Amino acid sequence: MAELDFVSIPGSERKPVRGARATGPIPPNERLRVTVRVRRRKPLPAAAIDGRQSPSMRTYLTRAELEADHGADPKDIQKVEEFARQYQLIVIESSAARRSVILSGTVPAFGRAFRVNLQTWEHPGGTYRGREGPVQVPSALANIIVGVFGLDNRPFAKPHFKRQPHDDGETPAPSYTPPQVAQFYDFPVGVDGTGQVIGIIELGGGYQLGDLQAYAQLIGVPVANVTAVLVNNAVNSPTTADSADGEVMLDIEVVSSIAPGAKIVVYFAPSTQDSDFLEAITQAVHDSVNDPSVISISWGGPESSTNASFETEFDQVLQSAAALGITVTVASGDDGAGDENPQHWDNLPHADVPASSPFALACGATNIQVANGGIVSESVWNWNVDPSNTQADSFDASGGGISENFPLPSYQAAAGVPVNPSTGNAGRGVPDVSGDGDPASGYRIQVDGQQLVMGGTSAVAPLWAALIALVNQKLNKRVGFINPLLYANPGALRDITQGNNQVGANKVGFTAGPGWDACTGLGSPDGLKVLAVLGAPPPPASPTGGAG
Repeated sequence: MAELDFVSIPGSERKPVRGARATGPIPPNERLRVTVRVRRRKPLPAAAIDGRQSPSMRTYLTRAELEADHGADPKDIQKVEEFARQYQLIVIESSAARRSVILSGTVPAFGRAFRVNLQTWEHPGGTYRGREGPVQVPSALANIIVGVFGLDNRPFAKPHFKRQPHDDGETPAPSYTPPQVAQFYDFPVGVDGTGQVIGIIELGGGYQLGDLQAYAQLIGVPVANVTAVLVNNAVNSPTTADSADGEVMLDIEVVSSIAPGAKIVVYFAPSTQDSDFLEAITQAVHDSVNDPSVISISWGGPESSTNASFETEFDQVLQSAAALGITVTVASGDDGAGDENPQHWDNLPHADVPASSPFALACGATNIQVANGGIVSESVWNWNVDPSNTQADSFDASGGGISENFPLPSYQAAAGVPVNPSTGNAGRGVPDVSGDGDPASGYRIQVDGQQLVMGGTSAVAPLWAALIALVNQKLNKRVGFINPLLYANPGALRDITQGNNQVGANKVGFTAGPGWDACTGLGSPDGLKVLAVLGAPPPPASPTGGAG
């Protein structure tokens, strides 16, 4: 085989995990599953992803249109497949709609094909298969292959849920059912999500029908209508309440109790590495069988733990979701502005991925104080009461910050988003919105036979997903990508001006204040006002046909 000229994929560089060291080669017979992302045939039309129009005026793409015009060109896929076979790699599957070619092969074969040196790395949290530097591809494919994922299997995303601490003998913290929280936020009534499909992304854990039945009986709602879609041989594998099951059940029970008429589809991926996360979201967005109208994601990790290539490709999938009229709600992280476990933290602020995507509705968390059936005060969730404690496994505060990779989107231009304090550059601000997520004012949940109280930004993504499902039903129309409309109408949100998400001894982070902030975004929902904004008719045309 003639030697080819190779070039690096922009943004594909990887650095070792903080404190990691290479300890030796990967066994040569180890087989990998790798996702190759292929360019779009044509860019998405700006009007399809603009988001400023009233949903009543929008026309979304069909999945057939998206694949035919904006999926991968079959000729590009064929070239990638031919290249893979030259390097003794097996094509497992290809999808023009998902712009993906899934490959299988040995470590040496992938090393030769993409010019990477895969090694075993050890760090305080464990071991992983990793690499340094960029991924390379033949120059003839440089404009065709836009990303390669799965070569490195370091854990990337983690669930963003927290349990309420066990009762210490003092007055127990208050807790609420999800329908009670929906009532506090004035969610629309007379609708239950009928006709809507809510997708949920899970990177581990599982659910049990018995828990769903017991929970429904406990709080007096219909049993959740749940279907599992297993991505890449994943399994619905419930174990214990302290595992990812807590995330799975929190997500399902929040959306199913607020929107009990909706169908819920849980997309299980087998691991938290970047390729599995990408496969899960692409399958959900392009699922023509279940056709979700809303997708909730409560997993993520700091931008510092991944690379620009992954962020760009995840964002590309969320742009496709916007073009299809799918709203994607994403938790903003549970480690405050640091967005990292204290023992791995570099003492710098970070935004969470995929909440940092401009096409995600990023969701932060608050603490609510309730009296006489209503919220009397609301502040940023932050349990970081001992900032000198670096032995804890989390900072326990609402995630938020400024993206290092995504520029400031136009809809945030007037929001007063500060520059990134680490880089001095303008960037996408996270979160966009917020809601009750402090476990100290948390949600009553049933997990693996136990009744627990949970919170975290993981509770807020499904809370907003349920609200969008109710709004969609009320309007008989998918509202899709709503960020620009919310920023243009901040009065639909309850502004949070108390608290901060600062962490660490140096109090790294942000403070809440009037208007948008990097703790709670624009604020928590006023459901009926959100409905009014998203259901507002278009402005009347000028009698002369001009701008008026």
